[in-house]
Amino acid sequence: MNYQDPFRTPRELLILRHAKSDWDAGAVTDFARPLAKRGRRDAPRIGAWLYREGLVPDQVLSSPAERARQTAIMVCKRLDFDKRRIHWEPGLYEADLPALLEILAQCPQAAATVLLVGHNPGLEQLLQYLAGDDLEPPGHGKLLPTAALVRLEMPADWTRLEPGCANLLALTRPRQLAD
Repeated sequence: MNYQDPFRTPRELLILRHAKSDWDAGAVTDFARPLAKRGRRDAPRIGAWLYREGLVPDQVLSSPAERARQTAIMVCKRLDFDKRRIHWEPGLYEADLPALLEILAQCPQAAATVLLVGHNPGLEQLLQYLAGDDLEPPGHGKLLPTAALVRLEMPADWTRLEPGCANLLALTRPRQLAD
């Protein structure tokens, strides 16, 4: 019998910063700010790239803030991932590193690939914590500009995420992708 221990399977975390938001949309609050035209172009582009790469997540966790919500829905549409299966996690809005680690610790062990859609600066802090020395700071600005996607190879247990425990597999930005 070929028994595979569920705690020894490779795991991947896909960290996606929401796509470009529209600061001039007249949103009453930061939470309600929608995507800009560029964001509405980039989110499906990232989703299509994930699909082509065979990176369809088992679980999608997203901030319910409007710009993150729109990003998650557009990405999931391209992934053929039912938007009713997206877990809207209020704690992802304005989350710091401890909050993000707690959210990930609640992922089911059966989830081999998790897509996390959220906001800076928390996502950059999470990336720096998990990837540690694998990460080279960019010379041109933000580590995670809008709609940037990070692919990390993770430890076998979502509840045991230590500094430097992940291997950076890729950091992809929408402008790098063809339509």
